[in-house]
Amino acid sequence: MIPQGFIQDLLARVDIVDVVGRYVRLRKGGANYLGLCPFHAEKSPSFTVSPTKQFYHCFGCGAHGSAIGFLMEHAGLGYVDAITELARSLGLEVPREAGRGGPSADPRTPGLLDQLARADLHYRRRLRDSARAIDYLKGRGLTGQTAARFAIGYAPDQWRGLEAAVPDYGDAGLVEAGLVVENDGDDGRKRRYDRFRDRIMFPIRNPRGQVIGFGGRVLDRGEPKYLNSPETPVFSKGRELYGLYEGRDAIRRENCVVVVEGYMDVVVLAQHGVGNVVATLGTATTPEHVRKLLRLVDRVVFAFDGDAAGRKAGWRALEASLPQAADAKRIDFLFLPAEHDPDSFVREHGEAGFRETLADAMPLSELLVRELSARTGLDSPEARARFLAEARPLLQALAAPALRLQLVHRTAELTRLSAAEVDAYLGSFDERREAGGRGGSGRGGEGAPGDRQRGHGHEGGWHQEGGRHQEGGWRQEGGGWRRDDGWRPGGRPGGHRTWLSRDQPVPRAPVESPDLESRVRLLLALHPGLSAEVERGEWLSAELLDWTAALARLPAGSTVGNVLAMLREQSPQAERRLERELASDAAALADLSAAEAANELVAATEQLRDRHLRRQIDALVRAGIQSDEDRVRYQNLMAMRRRA
Repeated sequence: MIPQGFIQDLLARVDIVDVVGRYVRLRKGGANYLGLCPFHAEKSPSFTVSPTKQFYHCFGCGAHGSAIGFLMEHAGLGYVDAITELARSLGLEVPREAGRGGPSADPRTPGLLDQLARADLHYRRRLRDSARAIDYLKGRGLTGQTAARFAIGYAPDQWRGLEAAVPDYGDAGLVEAGLVVENDGDDGRKRRYDRFRDRIMFPIRNPRGQVIGFGGRVLDRGEPKYLNSPETPVFSKGRELYGLYEGRDAIRRENCVVVVEGYMDVVVLAQHGVGNVVATLGTATTPEHVRKLLRLVDRVVFAFDGDAAGRKAGWRALEASLPQAADAKRIDFLFLPAEHDPDSFVREHGEAGFRETLADAMPLSELLVRELSARTGLDSPEARARFLAEARPLLQALAAPALRLQLVHRTAELTRLSAAEVDAYLGSFDERREAGGRGGSGRGGEGAPGDRQRGHGHEGGWHQEGGRHQEGGWRQEGGGWRRDDGWRPGGRPGGHRTWLSRDQPVPRAPVESPDLESRVRLLLALHPGLSAEVERGEWLSAELLDWTAALARLPAGSTVGNVLAMLREQSPQAERRLERELASDAAALADLSAAEAANELVAATEQLRDRHLRRQIDALVRAGIQSDEDRVRYQNLMAMRRRA
């Protein structure tokens, strides 16, 4: 991993104004620099960059961070890649220290990227030599400029065509990079040959523009139609998207990304003026795909063929989207006429026709309801029961609290139940799943099924308190619950729809799970030098704030031994408590390097901040979003959470 000392030195040497200024037009405004925020659409500058404090902050959407954070959020780089890019801009080499790391820390990575770059150059050169491949691309309506923009190439129909492009065809890195296949021959000797032969080649790039894999398409009717690179140390189909690097500017400008299934769909749409398009790599859409895209834009549109296969792919994309959804984001679905795919549709109807169709894409909620009702029917009690049974796990997985509430009410209308009965049905399911686990919470506490996939708790629903249930939209009278007027047209003057009645008692926030705070406490105990990096805020408990301040007073270079010695002087009881925590909970954390611990600390504090924001959103929703001020506050909180 990268030494923490190097990262701090790098941040001290880099000028964040220069870094941000490469992407955002800035002007001097007092001690800071101002510009239009690159993370949300605005007409008046609310985005500031501080050269003295070396951070950026947007007063409109809450985006905030260092130069490293800016490259991660704006350029889509990973943590290590962002550090590497900053170091490169200063002419520095990034040092490494022993420790566990991900693919970016793999010592094989530079060699594999070099082999892939050589192959990419080879395929592009071979395209110029192949009239047959050029004719194929022209037949698909592509220009030379488009082929060059996407670096499209051609793998010749040769068993060892790459041999002329690499220094050593026997290099094990060619196999590891997925470029060469090695098998045992009949005589027991190893046989090597090119994986890609007689195929149009589409290079797949990481956020830095480096080639990490390929997709190859046959020119004729051979099988498989598309052949992709295998999983390698630098390439994973479940995480990567074709066209994300090439379309980065259009995606940022449109604040929307269109997801299609084929490489050629991306290329042809770009040629016709629709550049904010990416494609999955021969695999179903994954939650990681959706998470990555929703970090970049506010709207994701999945565009599929209108046939049965396209609708099946759309449903899989919906399932992958549920745990990643957010109330401030849009996830839509477009199903083209059965005779079209995106490639043929845009060639026939042009950019304007395609964009018009995009504008009419179906929201996630509508697809969910339409598909389930088509499967189960709604014309009998049994059919409606099947609808509920199939809707239950989907609603549990949905991470957007306000949308989930809306769908609960829609489900109630369709199944001829009350919203409370639907919510109780969903809640009883949660409680059975959680039986034997935490006490004192139903669906309102940390760890509801839909949110476990995202790493944080649910924001609405039930909260058990002293053996009683409280639920949004209901109030307790006597020995039972009665429906409040809060959620229906006419609940307030003017017939507008309200969130909840203001006379309903607002339940207290659920008791927080100690896990995150305990994790932060242990990380700081093991690496007390990181206490200076903790961003203070109201999302930290008073105990954690005191703990952080105490560790910050320790001398530089202190270890967990110094922390225990400090506690021994102040409170032997506190020392014994920390020793018990270290003995029971710190095994997985003790192996982390300082840099890895810093990453874990950032993740944990971000989750605490997110949890704090969710509590505020939940309280606002329960109290009732009725005034313009309420709505503005809700939007601001959601925007802050989006950047958390």
